[in-house]
Amino acid sequence: MEMATSAAAAAGEGTSGGGAVPEAGGPEIAFFDVETSVPQRAGQGYALLEFGAILVCPRRLVVVGSYATLVRPGDLGVVSAASVRCNGITRDAVAAAPAFRDVADAVYSVLHGRVWAGHNIVRFDSARIREAFAEIGRPPPEPKGMIDTLPLLTQKFGRRAGDMKMASLANYFGLGRQSHRSLDDVRMNLEVLKYCATVLFLEASLPGVLTVENLVERAITRSQANGAASPEVPKPVARSSPDSSKRQRTISRVDNAIQAGGNQQLIDPATNKEPIELISNIEEMTLGSGIQIDASSSGFSGFLEPDDVSTESIQISVPSSYRLTRKTSIKHKGSPIKLCCAGLRIQFGVSTKFLDSAGRPKLNILVDIPENLSKILEFCDGIAQKSSQDSGSTSEWRPLIKKYGYVNRPTVRLHIPTIVSGEAATYGTDIYQKEASGNIQKLVFSKVDVAELDSWFVRGNTVDAFFSLELYDYEQNAGIRLVAKKLVVQSK
Repeated sequence: MEMATSAAAAAGEGTSGGGAVPEAGGPEIAFFDVETSVPQRAGQGYALLEFGAILVCPRRLVVVGSYATLVRPGDLGVVSAASVRCNGITRDAVAAAPAFRDVADAVYSVLHGRVWAGHNIVRFDSARIREAFAEIGRPPPEPKGMIDTLPLLTQKFGRRAGDMKMASLANYFGLGRQSHRSLDDVRMNLEVLKYCATVLFLEASLPGVLTVENLVERAITRSQANGAASPEVPKPVARSSPDSSKRQRTISRVDNAIQAGGNQQLIDPATNKEPIELISNIEEMTLGSGIQIDASSSGFSGFLEPDDVSTESIQISVPSSYRLTRKTSIKHKGSPIKLCCAGLRIQFGVSTKFLDSAGRPKLNILVDIPENLSKILEFCDGIAQKSSQDSGSTSEWRPLIKKYGYVNRPTVRLHIPTIVSGEAATYGTDIYQKEASGNIQKLVFSKVDVAELDSWFVRGNTVDAFFSLELYDYEQNAGIRLVAKKLVVQSK
């Protein structure tokens, strides 16, 4: 069963053969991936530019069909330079492609009633599919089950490949560079899954010989021998991820799915025997998957991870003035507290809602935070609020943490200060980009440009943050402000 759209075939996509698109509800697993535009401003959504899928026999893990097509967005202007840098899809490439309305039937047939599989599909790809169908007023396809290989492999395989993005996994197994084109990416996804499953099967077969520690050591040695030693391959650690209790299950049945907020109730793989036999015989691997930051090697020493902070050692120092000022500080073991945390998911990009005394926008981003960081910040917020009240301040206290969504996930604002010198202004935060290869490059901004800055802090991306806690009491408002000293942006 071979499928290819005319647009895909013209672009050299898909497989040859041109057979009919299969009927919905087949037994195959549909591995799929989408490529989209990169939002350029707050509130701008993603535009679908490409869809690609392969149908895989769940018992033999062979590809029995494929489908791919470019998609012309309603506004070609959304295909920005940042978008082209991300996936290489230009305006010219999609100008002659069909609109999504014209390929919706085929996409629906490929996906509906099948098990869906892909890397980060729960949070990204499946959401884009639903949005695309909603825009044309049609109900979206529904999966019989879902396998998201990002949390699955992070949980089962551990962080041996660093950030566990597809490019990092492909590099780890020597499968070449990720092209960020839909059909290529899903084929690579399947190969990566096969490699991981094989390694885990071998380790489970000879646990006393093929240990995780030995494999990681060999991987590091091999990488160094190739001249590409990566700091992204940590040794397994005993502690679990701060948000491990909230980690999503990765194989799901959606007969009784909770649709509120776009989330689904996912079922434990141990009780879900149908129809997946992909890696069901692999033993559970107890690996810590916490993300760690080596602050000293980054040039930002003195920043503490949440698990390194003891609330018993936190104190607040307030001057004799009744107001909280910059001289007021929250200290940990006698030093001003500075924190770092990796993998914070961006909920909202750069906001200019608030202005300073000169009328300039105060720049900030809203990010989700893990439970351990939330506890530290809640403690700091509490003692600072009490200190403010004890000093006689009549200002309204602004809570540091706000909770959103039906699961009340904790979020905070990270402030990006601007430094003004005469008529010129620059950012007071060092901003870096972490590439798929693991390389980290500092971004250079010639001026303060909110639109340019916002193009980097896209909702759904993650950021490693180094920040300080500053207290304020201004115009009858008081609270704690988290000031970003360094941000490392990681795109999907």
